[in-house]
Amino acid sequence: MNFIQDNIWWFVIGLNYLFVFITAGYEIMHNREPAKTISLLFALVVLPGIGLIIYYFFAQEFRKDKIFNRKKVYDHEMIKKWEDKLILEEKDLAHLENFFVDDKIKLVRLLQNNQTKPFTFGNKVDILVNARKKFDTLFADLKKAEKHIHLEYYMFRSDNIGNKLIDILCDKAKEGVDIRISYDYVGSSLSSKALKRMNSCGIEIFPFMPVWFPNLTRKLNYRNHRKLVIIDGKVGFIGGVNISDEYVNYKGQEDTKMYWRDMHLRIEGHGVKSLQAQFLLNFNFITSKEIEIKDEYFPTIEAAGKSAVQIAASGPDTDWKNIMEAILTAINTAEKYVYITTPYFIPNNEILTALCTASRIGIDIKIIIPEVGDSVVARHATNSYIEMLLESGVRVFHYCKGMVHAKTMVVDGVISTIGTCNLDNRSFDINFEINAFVYDKYIAQEMLVIFNNDLLECDELNLEKWRNRAYSEKIKESLSRLWAPLL
Repeated sequence: MNFIQDNIWWFVIGLNYLFVFITAGYEIMHNREPAKTISLLFALVVLPGIGLIIYYFFAQEFRKDKIFNRKKVYDHEMIKKWEDKLILEEKDLAHLENFFVDDKIKLVRLLQNNQTKPFTFGNKVDILVNARKKFDTLFADLKKAEKHIHLEYYMFRSDNIGNKLIDILCDKAKEGVDIRISYDYVGSSLSSKALKRMNSCGIEIFPFMPVWFPNLTRKLNYRNHRKLVIIDGKVGFIGGVNISDEYVNYKGQEDTKMYWRDMHLRIEGHGVKSLQAQFLLNFNFITSKEIEIKDEYFPTIEAAGKSAVQIAASGPDTDWKNIMEAILTAINTAEKYVYITTPYFIPNNEILTALCTASRIGIDIKIIIPEVGDSVVARHATNSYIEMLLESGVRVFHYCKGMVHAKTMVVDGVISTIGTCNLDNRSFDINFEINAFVYDKYIAQEMLVIFNNDLLECDELNLEKWRNRAYSEKIKESLSRLWAPLL
């Protein structure tokens, strides 16, 4: 006993590395993605004690793994019940060859075969630039709701814009409209007063996977990053705008608040059914009860427009990296251009290689990222990839007007995608994400105009100047990149 007391620190360190050895063996034997495994092992080795705490609480959660495995089985069972309402038959899919040129049909088939990702015709799609346009449109549609309203948000705050939304929802609930809300426990900040008010109005509102230390786990936990609204099964909203004043560029605050550049979609038509399916699956999951599926959730809809839409959802509970695979396929089948806007660019090897290869064979690749952003570590990690992009001929632009939060891509004037997925490991592997893929040359043209307008607020990066940036910056970038799989 005296020996242990005299050598307590050596004993603690030895015990730490014994657990590190056991944990490392567990990680290696589970054949996870090598980059992520190496980052975890690095943290375990260089951060005695702290590394184990981070790993145990945030990086590896046995309970959640079991929950997600059960959710996969449950999702399959639910999808079987709804597939007659959702899935386009193969004979109909074969006719799509006439609507697409070259290899674009490959993306359609990829998403069609990934569970609830059907190709839907007859959609009316409206692009909503920035939060004020999104909320004006959303509030007008919510006031017209007759049967149900379903909302699913990563960030729902009871601030000015949040309380305006709550006012409308409570009014509709009093009119007899069924309202269900799923909000992420970590990303959201709802006061007890706001929650009590919504509950008293009969609104069903549930947090997504509550955690003990929400402020500490903001970047180290599985979160629901989706932003969805479904109204009467006929109108849907999807995109990057959260329910928070932070996103709204109020007049008079130009000098005190960062300008926020974002994008959202309003969909009217059959594509809303896929949004509805994803909402119901997650709502059933977090409430541990099965909602009775009513015909009104998947109503018969006349063609509202001419856009074709597919919804891609992914997360730690899906069999495939649906959104990442779709983005990868779109890049690999591009023939003219790929224009991307993303707030966080920390790509995996597949996406990085695809972009650089496409550029070197003559595809015009342009990427808009924030000049500053809202995360110092993420910004440095992003910067570590820029030199390789520039060397391959990819044109990279810093958005200088404020924070660009839009997650969009337009390819060859045919394919557009808007959603919640960033080009980083967290979106590809850890968070629950959802994107809309739109096949419409007119929508693609509108997206192209928006992209070019954003370029007017950007500075293009020059390879020689970038190489000559401060060495201290390069050190920060290299260190941040080590943590990229965990960001």
